[in-house]
Amino acid sequence: MIITCPCEKKQFKIDSSLIPQEGRELQCGTCEKVWFYKPKNESEATLILNENISENKINPAIETNDKNLEFSKNLQKEKIIEPEIKTKKAKEITNKVKKLENENKGSKFFSYLMVFIISFVALIILLDTLKTPLINVFPGLEIVLFNLFETLQDIKLFIIDLT
Repeated sequence: MIITCPCEKKQFKIDSSLIPQEGRELQCGTCEKVWFYKPKNESEATLILNENISENKINPAIETNDKNLEFSKNLQKEKIIEPEIKTKKAKEITNKVKKLENENKGSKFFSYLMVFIISFVALIILLDTLKTPLINVFPGLEIVLFNLFETLQDIKLFIIDLT
């Protein structure tokens, strides 16, 4: 159900099961006004089937709220899309997806390369963090780790010299 704040600045879509038949207090998030709302029993109002529907004649006995009518028309406009537009948009989207898939084939290699580099750096940081406990458990590992860190330092200096 849609409830309008008494200040008429905000409308809220609220599940009808949250409001009991005896009503409850509500608070507007925009103006902070608190009011008591009691749902109207829709079954009390009898519906009249008008025979002049095809001629768009309106029975003056039926009152319409202009704001609710405009709101429902706006909702209908937002929800209704012509089928031709839907199919055109679907074709455009599939074409874009195919183009992106073709572009991604070339960049897939670089994605894997970046994952490999990041994983390698994470392994080096982990080895550096746990260097002392690892050397205590594996004494011959000290020379290997020292050579690895020296090699990485040389690669770093080489890359700096390139720029």
